[in-house]
Amino acid sequence: MAEKENNLMEKIVSLCKRRGFVFQGSEIYGGLAGTWDYGPLGVSLKNNIKNIWWKMFVDSRDDMFGLDAAILMSPKVWEASGHTETFSDPLVECTKCHHRFRSDQLDDQTKCPDCGGKLGESRQFNLMFQTQIGATEGSISYLRPETAGGIFVNFKNVVDSFHPKLPFGIGQIGKAFRNEIAPRDFIFRVRELEQMEVEYFVRPESWEGAFEEWRKGVHEFNKAVGIPAEHVHELEVGDGDRAHYSKRTIDFEFDFPFGRKELYGLAYRGDFDLSAHEKGSNQNLKYAAEGEEQFLPHVIEPSFGVDRTFLAVLTSAYTEDELGGEGRVYLKFHPRVAPVKAAVFPLLKNKPELVAKAREVYTNLKKEIPQIVWDDNGNIGKRYRRQDEIGTPWCITIDFDTLGENKELEGTVTVRDRDTGAQERMAIADLAGFIKKAL
Repeated sequence: MAEKENNLMEKIVSLCKRRGFVFQGSEIYGGLAGTWDYGPLGVSLKNNIKNIWWKMFVDSRDDMFGLDAAILMSPKVWEASGHTETFSDPLVECTKCHHRFRSDQLDDQTKCPDCGGKLGESRQFNLMFQTQIGATEGSISYLRPETAGGIFVNFKNVVDSFHPKLPFGIGQIGKAFRNEIAPRDFIFRVRELEQMEVEYFVRPESWEGAFEEWRKGVHEFNKAVGIPAEHVHELEVGDGDRAHYSKRTIDFEFDFPFGRKELYGLAYRGDFDLSAHEKGSNQNLKYAAEGEEQFLPHVIEPSFGVDRTFLAVLTSAYTEDELGGEGRVYLKFHPRVAPVKAAVFPLLKNKPELVAKAREVYTNLKKEIPQIVWDDNGNIGKRYRRQDEIGTPWCITIDFDTLGENKELEGTVTVRDRDTGAQERMAIADLAGFIKKAL
């Protein structure tokens, strides 16, 4: 089973490189561990995921506010939140080959898994990247290890600017940085990542209802991006494993090719964060509606990783089957997340009249649906296979019947379905409506 899963992961990584989804960071210089570059198709898929999240959890709600906080923040932020002291993992180093590992991920914590040498004593390794601000020596800052900090320090700004009524939330999508001891599993555990996070502020007595609302919201988002419900599992984090300030935490785990691992998290954080920043900043962060006493709201935090969502979507979509007596690989993306919605072909690229008409169809369609591509590279069969691997739901071919060779079919094109390979004739005028309805 493990060999089969590793093989699947190798196939997915290979497809990502071959088709321009994900490349190794700094590849021409030998690569940099824990960093990955998203290629043209990867950027499109990633943006589609983020846009769905933003629309679902920010734009479509009346109780949400968007934010884009700075990556560099005052070091006092991370002192107040506890990151400076506690944001760490246990590290061990081999006394022979000097390779380093997370001790909590080793089956045998006495022997090096690489060379068999003896492992040294475990110590805590802080995961924050440290940097220097300006030209003055000693002006230390950090690349933020999470996006939530920027939300909490802007809580007062949002309240003062918009005077929202509880409950309300602040949502943000942005980069975070963690100096992982052992980045691994492709884009699952990396040193530069992207998060989609909400801090939802509630009255202390109403946290349970809000928690349940967001729990359901996580599953709704999975459905929207095409992650099958049967591969997502809720893990209630027990008392001994939860943060001391949390009364409830759920880890949403996904069946990745390398095992069941955390995909998202949902935590009830109480008033820990606002309390810590109120103390650290000496600012009043309490909330009060008209006619009531001030108090610190409590927080529900649904946290989504963009990169892990990307990998879960990709894994869920990866399909091997047989079509026309030949084996093929295709990505069964939901059209909403597919990086390319449709590809437009001329049947033959050496026939100017076909090319001209195909260009006209392509240009007009792209005005209404931006993620449309032109493809005339190779014969029609090769184009189909290429678009299948990209995950393009529909291939649109302009042929001689389109031009009127068959008068009954003039002005129509063939539309091929990615999943079944079935083709149907459709009027050019109906193409945009057909695709938009499917999306």
